[in-house]
Order: sequence, then structure tokens, then C-alpha cells
Amino acid sequence: MHIHPYERLWIRLSVIMLIVFGIAIALSSLTFGIEIPGATRRAVATGLPVDATPEQSWIRELGPGRYEVNMIARMWGFDPNEIRIPKGSTVTFYLHSQDVLHGIKIRGTTVSMMVIPGQVGRATYTFDEPGEYIFLCHEYCGLGHHVMSGKIIVEG
Repeated sequence: MHIHPYERLWIRLSVIMLIVFGIAIALSSLTFGIEIPGATRRAVATGLPVDATPEQSWIRELGPGRYEVNMIARMWGFDPNEIRIPKGSTVTFYLHSQDVLHGIKIRGTTVSMMVIPGQVGRATYTFDEPGEYIFLCHEYCGLGHHVMSGKIIVEG
């Protein structure tokens, strides 16, 4: 079968690009710890009920400069919606959704995750600079989506 030289060139370039993209995905997942949400972090049936109260969300200090934040996303807000931590703290966020697909993006950081009802999203970040970091829902979750936000206050 005869293949035109230009067509052969584009086929080769396409195969090379697929290989490069595959290597980039493999390196990013191994080097930066990027993960696709899966069944390994599924909330148990006895986890947060649909009518969970704000008291079931918490900020816990694990040690000097290490915190855990258990966040609940529901229409149309986060619990807690204000978090205060000292400068230099490493915070691990655990995000639960009670109703629909939600997301969280913390401006000025690399934290951006999506959470599916019944699963738990997890992200860790070290806040080295003092100031206010606004977080918001970046997945459309209904009419009040635009008011779904909060802030992290890093005290210097």
C-alpha cells in the first residue's frame, strides 16, 4: 500500500506525541503524587450523614505546624468556611460532599480538587506566606454556586 510521504510524516509525529504525552502523565503521577480519585478513598456508610451538622467538620492540630481540616461541602457553602492557622503550617484537607458534585480551589495555592458524594477528597499544602487565601467551589452545583466560598487566614 502506498502512503504519501506527508501522511507518513504526520502519522509518525502523532505516534511520537502519544508517547511523549504518556511519559508526561506517568512522570507527573510518580513525581508529583497526582492521583485520580478512586474507590480507595471511599467514605464508609457510617460516615457523614446527609444531614451532618457543622460540628462534624473540624480543624485539628496534629503537632507543631501540622493540621488536619475536615470540610463538608453542601449547597451552598463549606463547613468550616473560615480557617485560621499560623504561618508555615502544613494542612491536610479532607473534603466530603453531601449532595452533589463539588470542588474546591484555594487561590494562590496548588490545591484544586473535586469531590463526589460518597468519596473523600484529600490534598495537602504548606502555607508559607501570611495573608488571606480565598477558597471557592469550582464545580457548578446549582443556583447558589456563586456564593459558595470561604477563606483561610494565615497569621504571621
